[in-house]
Amino acid sequence: MARIVVLTGAGISAESGLGTFRDENGLWSQYDLEEVATPQGFRRNPSLVHDFYNARRRNCAEARPNAAHTALARLEAALPGQTLIVTQNVDDLHHRAGSRNVIQMHGALMRARCGACNRVWPAPMHMAPDDPCPACRRAATRPDVVWFGEIPYHMDRIAAELADCRVFAAIGTSGQVWPAAGLVMEARAAGAHCTEINTTQTDVSGDFDAHLLGLASRVVPDWVAWALARADPGAAGG
Repeated sequence: MARIVVLTGAGISAESGLGTFRDENGLWSQYDLEEVATPQGFRRNPSLVHDFYNARRRNCAEARPNAAHTALARLEAALPGQTLIVTQNVDDLHHRAGSRNVIQMHGALMRARCGACNRVWPAPMHMAPDDPCPACRRAATRPDVVWFGEIPYHMDRIAAELADCRVFAAIGTSGQVWPAAGLVMEARAAGAHCTEINTTQTDVSGDFDAHLLGLASRVVPDWVAWALARADPGAAGG
């Protein structure tokens, strides 16, 4: 089990050029989430939903990890087997920065999934409603992302990891999306030291032991240095 669990949200990728969702000018102020991020919207207009995610996929491919992503990858490398990233983000920037122990609780933009047989495969840059599943050949392909009203992935594993963690951090997350917003309470129940890193206070700020305000690319490297100093002297390297 990981001793350090880090929850990341859209704020950690904003500096890489990927838009946040709930800010004043976020994605949900530009799109009707009922139309592009729900199973019902997909059934009504799959072309619109595919176009939305095709654009996001292109944007993701052009983005690059920033200093916050690379700092977390250094933390994992320094404390192998002791660090877990749980991300609400569907981008692949944590992986491209070098992190390997990552749970994408809301799915992955770069994966496709069959709504008929549940087969998962790497998504092409452009997806369309008539794309056949490579397994069952039905035209039921969709982005492998968790839409509103669907259950996030790997919740049992996340709960088990939080029950054993000693350090928890939430970076760039709004504290408005559940169940992610409640993860800090699970970490607190396990006795973990909890830090919130964000550009502003959130609805769940009161549940944290410490708060670091500022851009993730500036603040996260300092928090990683603190976490490494807090680790057991012999932790690095095993």
